[in-house]
Amino acid sequence: MAMTTTQTLVSSDKLSFKKSHITFHDLPTPQEIDLPLPPPSFSPTEILDIDKGTPDHHVPRDSRLIRLTGVHPFNVEAPLTTLYNQGFLTPPELFYVRNHGAVPQVLDKDIPDWTLSIEGLVENPITLSFRDILEKYEQITAPITLVCAGNRRKEQNTVRKSKGFSWGPAGLSTALFTGPLMADILRSAKPSRRAKYVCMEGADKLPNGYYGTSVKLNWAMDRNKLIMLAYKMNGEALTPDHGRPLRAVVPGQIGGRSVKWLTKLIVTDAPSENWYHIYDNRVLPTTVSPEMAAQDKKWWTDERYAIYDLNVNSVAAYPEHEETLDLTTSGKIYTAKGYAYAGGGRRITRVEISLDKGKSWRLADIEYAEDKYREYEGELFGGKVDMWQRETSYCWSFWSLPIPVADLKDSDALLVRAMDEAMTAQPRDMYWSVLGMMNNPWFRVMIHREGNLLKFEHPTHPAKAGGWMERVKKAGGDLTNGNWGERHEGEEPVEVEHVKEINMKKDGVSRQISLKELKENSSSEKPWFVVNGEVYDGTGFLEGHPGGAISITSSAGLDVSEDFLAIRKFIEAHTLRNSANSLADSETAKLMMPDYHIGTLDEASLKALNSNTEAVSDEPRPEFLQSRVWSKLKLSEVKTVSWDTRLFVFDLEHSKQTLGLPIGQHLMIKVNDPVTKEAIIRSYTPISDTNLEGKMELLVKIYFPTDDVPGGKMTMALDKLPIGAEIDCKGPTGRFEYLDNGRVLISGKERHVRSFKMICGGTGITPIFQVLRAVMENPQDPTKCVVLDGNRLEEDILCRSELDSYVETDSEKCTLIHTLTQGSDTWTGRRGRISEDLIKEYAPAEESSMVIICGPEAMEQSAKKVLLAQGWAESDLHFF
Repeated sequence: MAMTTTQTLVSSDKLSFKKSHITFHDLPTPQEIDLPLPPPSFSPTEILDIDKGTPDHHVPRDSRLIRLTGVHPFNVEAPLTTLYNQGFLTPPELFYVRNHGAVPQVLDKDIPDWTLSIEGLVENPITLSFRDILEKYEQITAPITLVCAGNRRKEQNTVRKSKGFSWGPAGLSTALFTGPLMADILRSAKPSRRAKYVCMEGADKLPNGYYGTSVKLNWAMDRNKLIMLAYKMNGEALTPDHGRPLRAVVPGQIGGRSVKWLTKLIVTDAPSENWYHIYDNRVLPTTVSPEMAAQDKKWWTDERYAIYDLNVNSVAAYPEHEETLDLTTSGKIYTAKGYAYAGGGRRITRVEISLDKGKSWRLADIEYAEDKYREYEGELFGGKVDMWQRETSYCWSFWSLPIPVADLKDSDALLVRAMDEAMTAQPRDMYWSVLGMMNNPWFRVMIHREGNLLKFEHPTHPAKAGGWMERVKKAGGDLTNGNWGERHEGEEPVEVEHVKEINMKKDGVSRQISLKELKENSSSEKPWFVVNGEVYDGTGFLEGHPGGAISITSSAGLDVSEDFLAIRKFIEAHTLRNSANSLADSETAKLMMPDYHIGTLDEASLKALNSNTEAVSDEPRPEFLQSRVWSKLKLSEVKTVSWDTRLFVFDLEHSKQTLGLPIGQHLMIKVNDPVTKEAIIRSYTPISDTNLEGKMELLVKIYFPTDDVPGGKMTMALDKLPIGAEIDCKGPTGRFEYLDNGRVLISGKERHVRSFKMICGGTGITPIFQVLRAVMENPQDPTKCVVLDGNRLEEDILCRSELDSYVETDSEKCTLIHTLTQGSDTWTGRRGRISEDLIKEYAPAEESSMVIICGPEAMEQSAKKVLLAQGWAESDLHFF
């Protein structure tokens, strides 16, 4: 009986990928052996808007995936229920992704030239082509579950921030992988007797080199461990996010050992010295603090703490988070369901459920879908299925347990734990560590009774606030007290141990710095600043950031102890771009500070610095802004510009007061987060005229939360402000100022320009618009302006009527070009991003001209590269 499926094939003749409808006459039907085949795959073909301005602009993705590290790099999991409901095999578009940086772009035409070298301690170093790998070696197809070592990390981050970003409980997926065994490849190269390890390296170029790691050679040579080189998932060619065209798959071990975009196998006598092998995928002792780990490299080089085999783990998918059960209409039985897995090829032997805090346990049923492949002999998707001879278990299993609703009604929590065939059980309590990996305590779902409803609550939610752990912690509970932060009747409160304050000073630095020296080194190019009396050189933070990092440059020469949050947030972002651990936290930021510590401000200078504020007077100030003091603005009006754009109108202190913001500069705004009450600080350029009295107008695009991203903290906080609410402002900041008639100040030095090329995207129009307005509303100003304004949709174009009016007034003086990435059918303007061709056409290098740019960082970086290549000097480019 024939079975038809849709798959992606590799033609060994042409080595090209293509979609085909193929009938497999040699495969029995699922009814004959109940073989679990892949669910229908709806592979995305469109590039999501959120990815278009990133290095991954070439990668189509599924919008249902939950982004855990912002827009880029791409680290995602599927919603837990969605993942579970797919069944045993996960379609590639919902398979979790762990990327440390940009995805290498591999075109169809590049695949025949893809090579894998096998080198190091081998008698026969070889380089294999992609064709060799497909044609010279036996191909295997096997189901394998891959799990990120950070799975369930958000629970650890809720107890105490680790150095890793917050995975929920869906950092795992299962697929049928096809390719040759690594053992067969290595045998071709004949490893020497001294060889102990095989190191792997991928093509993803990162700040600290190419990603790489290692496993023991005898594991790689053991055919029962099923370590393989895969080029297919579920019968389809690997997608870019999953290692196209070739990756390692190391079953039973953490996902970080399965190197994607594989280019090298290096046989060695010692573990890999790759940066990512040393500083990633380790569980340091729980007594090791982030400070200890940062100060002593031995914690990272001790191979005892490296993670290889997965540990035993289980999770409840049902009841799902925030699910409700109506006691008046539900049946008498509720079926709890979830997944469990173990590592090293060990089988899950039991999953147990408790409804009475672990006093008694109920045995759940376990479905081993992997075993169905052991009953099948033959080929599947071009690879031999030979699991009949393997006793190892490399896949997750699904558990279920029918529970009387009456028992759920009488319980306050459902607990889940699993055990493997080595009798290793999930622990009751968490083992916190610096990287937050391998989190596997009992999975606890709280049950709340609300009238005739039962409401279920998971420990955390990966994409948003919520979960019982966060709620209990906010209520003052100690999540490490052995009772999930709650106290039994009569139990004394447990005093929470305070986290040791991290030392932000460099050892051995005793240099005393005077106020004069601090002021001499307080420019945007060399921004020294002070925190708690210590002086730091912020220059190193600015590398690779063309806009000058306002949070750093605006602090030059100031004591920012109170507002260290503003500095910290930029340091964290900088760490994100230059670290294997994709999200840093406040501890990570503090740990970096010693690298930039240069001395201590002497006592007299510190006193003078902090007393050198704007003079306090009963007389009203003519200008609102003060550079060293936060001043309060009151929200008086909110105008809706579009569905996601607001114009906030704030009252100054009195009706005759002006803001005091030079043209082209910024101010800092501080607002408290409405949920956490944490201060949020960001830099903005108002849209209001600099001569406007008594008011400030702020144009803001609101970044609402979606299924993919949590939303913008500041913009959502602003959007929730009631009329009459107050915010704090300080400024001006920035090194650019437009005077008049082509006169520009850059870091206090004047220069003259005859024209501006203005490149902006989205709300980046605001500082550009300030300069443009100053030029266009001064009839004596001869400066010519060309504006390239990039947006997604036509309704996203901000200040459009004002921009159009300037062109109508003087089209010789103002040239305006709009370009849209998603223009409607009626849009007659330019389409696409601000491209190289557009810049060549409208912004060629000219003498006595200057380019000012503001927009998404990817746009700024791209524009900078094009402009420099066209002959612009870097000194002629200014990024707001």
